[in-house]
Amino acid sequence: MADELFKVPDAPAESTLVKGEIGPTGRPLPELRVPTPPDPGREMDATIIAMCNQKGGVGKTTTTINLGAALVEIGHRVLLVDFDPQGSLSVGLGVNPHTLERSVYNLLLSKEYTVDEVIQPTSVPELDILPSNIDLSAAEVQLVSEVAREQTLTRVLAPLRDRYDFILVDCAPSLGLLTINALTASDYVIMPLECEFFALRGIALLTDTISKVAERLNPKLRIMGILGTMYDGRTLHSREVLERVVQAFGDDVFHTVIRRTVKFPETTVAGEPITTYASASPGADAYRMLAREVLLKCR
Repeated sequence: MADELFKVPDAPAESTLVKGEIGPTGRPLPELRVPTPPDPGREMDATIIAMCNQKGGVGKTTTTINLGAALVEIGHRVLLVDFDPQGSLSVGLGVNPHTLERSVYNLLLSKEYTVDEVIQPTSVPELDILPSNIDLSAAEVQLVSEVAREQTLTRVLAPLRDRYDFILVDCAPSLGLLTINALTASDYVIMPLECEFFALRGIALLTDTISKVAERLNPKLRIMGILGTMYDGRTLHSREVLERVVQAFGDDVFHTVIRRTVKFPETTVAGEPITTYASASPGADAYRMLAREVLLKCR
């Protein structure tokens, strides 16, 4: 079952022509051409992707925000779901979680609000957010007694699938009921992995959890790939960790690697993605490349 989780469609040959340059993962870099913008008159059927790793501080929120913004640049409509009680995704897009009157928590546990009353626009057109705050921490306990508790987020997102091309869910740093909900609702999982030795230790547990969810709750769930984050090519440690990940998972590791940069903390303070805050920066370009890889894997 675990091997089947990594089965995503092969990218078309014309889109993966090798440039010849060896990338940080030790593999030849593919040619990731500029994608054709989607047809404005298309019927949308959102691909739902969970950003998941039970370890905190590995770049889940940063990746959710900036991958979403990079997909919007291409012409896609994207919804970001803050599914972490810490509300970091909301903060990173300029939403104050302490003043929220309604959040994704309300949609999970009551019918007092409609989803349209909770969704908020961001500073980036076509990029919306379902915000969160500390109230969501109570949902972990309250959902335990609910019927079909693992499908609660699936129910919330169902009416939104025909309104967005992508829905990206920023998971909490745990493997609790909220994360199980996110995995049950998703088509794919992206696992951001800090290029640091101790970050490797939880990957086996995470893939085992994903395997169980796919087997028991969501047979369509697949792991899209592992994303190396906080990479510093100047250090032997970073290079060795990335090499070990590629040895273990091969082509299931994204070619794109997110390097350490001071720009990412600055974007959090600014409340906007790096693609608008520092559009010409290497960090922005890295997420644009990741967006192209994601589109190839979704075909």
